[in-house]
Amino acid sequence: METEELVKDQDARIIGRLLQFLRPYRLQFLLALLALILSSLGELYTPVLLQRAVDRFILADAAALTLPSGELADPVRELTDRLLNRARRSSGGGSLWEAGNQIFFSSQALGELTLREQELLEEAGVLDPKRWYLFERPAGKTAAEMGLAGEGLRLVLGSGFGAIGTEDLPGLPEEVIREIRRRDFAGIRKMGLLYLLILAEIMLFSFFQVYVMTRISQGVMRDLRMALLNRSFDQSLAFFNSRPLGGLVSRLTGDVETVNELLTSMATSLFRDVFVMAGVIVILFSMNVRLALITLGTLPPVIILTFLFRWQSRKAYRRLRMWISRVNGFLSERIMGMEIVQSFGREKQSLKEFTEKNKNLLKANLGEMYVFATFRPLIDFLSSVSIGIILYFGASYFFQARLTLGVLIAFVNLVGQFYRPMMDIAEKFNILQSAMAGSERIFDLLDTNEEIPDTGTEEAESITGEVEFRNVNFAYNPGEPVIRDMSFKIAPGESVAIVGFSGAGKTTIANLLARFWDINQGQILLDGKDIRRYSLASLRTRIQAAAQEVFLFSGSLEDNIRLGKDLSPEAVEQAAAAAQADKFIRELPGGLQFPVSEGGGNLSAGQRQLISFARIIAHDPRIIILDEATANVDTYTEKLIQAALEEVFKNRTSLIIAHRLSTIRSAHRILVFNEGRLVEEGNHRELLDRGGVYYNLCKLQYDLEEEGAVGLFL
Repeated sequence: METEELVKDQDARIIGRLLQFLRPYRLQFLLALLALILSSLGELYTPVLLQRAVDRFILADAAALTLPSGELADPVRELTDRLLNRARRSSGGGSLWEAGNQIFFSSQALGELTLREQELLEEAGVLDPKRWYLFERPAGKTAAEMGLAGEGLRLVLGSGFGAIGTEDLPGLPEEVIREIRRRDFAGIRKMGLLYLLILAEIMLFSFFQVYVMTRISQGVMRDLRMALLNRSFDQSLAFFNSRPLGGLVSRLTGDVETVNELLTSMATSLFRDVFVMAGVIVILFSMNVRLALITLGTLPPVIILTFLFRWQSRKAYRRLRMWISRVNGFLSERIMGMEIVQSFGREKQSLKEFTEKNKNLLKANLGEMYVFATFRPLIDFLSSVSIGIILYFGASYFFQARLTLGVLIAFVNLVGQFYRPMMDIAEKFNILQSAMAGSERIFDLLDTNEEIPDTGTEEAESITGEVEFRNVNFAYNPGEPVIRDMSFKIAPGESVAIVGFSGAGKTTIANLLARFWDINQGQILLDGKDIRRYSLASLRTRIQAAAQEVFLFSGSLEDNIRLGKDLSPEAVEQAAAAAQADKFIRELPGGLQFPVSEGGGNLSAGQRQLISFARIIAHDPRIIILDEATANVDTYTEKLIQAALEEVFKNRTSLIIAHRLSTIRSAHRILVFNEGRLVEEGNHRELLDRGGVYYNLCKLQYDLEEEGAVGLFL
């Protein structure tokens, strides 16, 4: 039964183990990360590009200082020197534009002064309160030749440049504006082309990153499925008996799929989100430290909210994965046992149980949705609040000339880029949590060690088939022994029947011989060697069982006889004929190519049993175990089986486990079990004459009221 104790707070360990599966793809993963970094850099640069376009070419304005001929008061001189030094630094150390006693420089330099200091310079008549637009002056052209002659224009013409009041620009003819601002138009075109190139770069590297990560995730999914299936193959029967089939299938399919979603949607996306958020902060501080600090002041509520969301969503997704597994297990079990459900009229009870489980699954889904639906609007709200605060303080700084409009616009865009990863995390947190919960279940299965130790190094290819149980003790559960101090020996080629009341340990003997379970004490010998000295694969190819419930795989009859062994069509036909299965096979559409449904549901129990005998003959084992192999067949099919058994038993050691005593009279010896012990041994006649456990079994089955009835067994 799946419980919430399965999942623990072990994210780091899980991520570390997932990285082990990523190791074969590390080169591709690094290329995907590089592509992600390049596309993210492009996304980060677009607001910077917009800011430069606005400040340099759209709202390019300048301030002007008018230096008087006389001495300036100390405070004014100090402020003037500081402003000019700032202007020189902002122009990269180059010369400023000078015309007579006027010096023109970029308005960004005013951000060095407070509003009061700017007012002081304006009152002293040093700083012009109005802004100017600077342009290149064609050599030798007068104002009239440039179309700038007119009354009321604020115009200054210097050597190689001109300055005009920004408020006068809109009133000029369009062609004059184009001539004056030709440098700006050229700059805008270059910026536009650069912007398109950056968008193309983002698209190209994003496609490459998604493509590579998809290939990596599919490879990791393949490796995980193979690891899980191989691990499942190694487990003992106890493992499968203690776990619902639906839960195991869910781990091999649904949980592995969550890892695919983690790698394709989260692995690189999470890295990109962190990279973008860090990049945004760096750019904000490079543009304006004051406003960047104010922006950071709005982040603590977001950080606290994210941690709360992570804690709550983790619990919600754990519950969701647990109930999905339980519902899948319940459905798988009821569908497989539908015949029993309908035969005993348990439809309403099953529906009632499913309704309860389905209700819990609904609650788990709604709980997950509630957490997500709470987080997303709160992030939206905090994002809007943060942008509002930036606009409030940014507008104030803009009015004080402490920052430009381009910087303010860039801040708003960058803050939007900062919160977009938060939104992305919110939208994909369900994927992350589902993947973490699914990964926990995957690694829990990979860590489960209930396998039969395969430490044998010898091959069983040349064994003769001698079997010996020597003082064997075994219990499925501690303190509940099933086999008690069991000892017997079977010679090569001997046919031995095992009988006893239900629960006597007959089927357990077959499972122990094939090492589906390991004994607690004693030894099981094969040709005088402990069976643990043989490799499991070699041992089980030499020991084949025909069970009461034969399982056939979907595919053709030929595939079910081969079971992956390299056999010619003629060999398959010979095996089917030897097993007496060729008669009914010829009547089926397609013969050996007849499509078998899952489990062999489109064949009768007897037909499935004959196919299992053909399978045994084709694989040619040395030891045969028939576990109630004729329990569910009609008389005619039983005669076919008896004829097939003569071929199956030929030159092979055979153990026959049966309740129908008429099927074991031909055995060389009969072993009688009772309460996990060997209580009688002999042939049919000898055991009847003793009047012991075997005699009582016969009497119970055939109602031996009179001595004459004993003749039925002679």
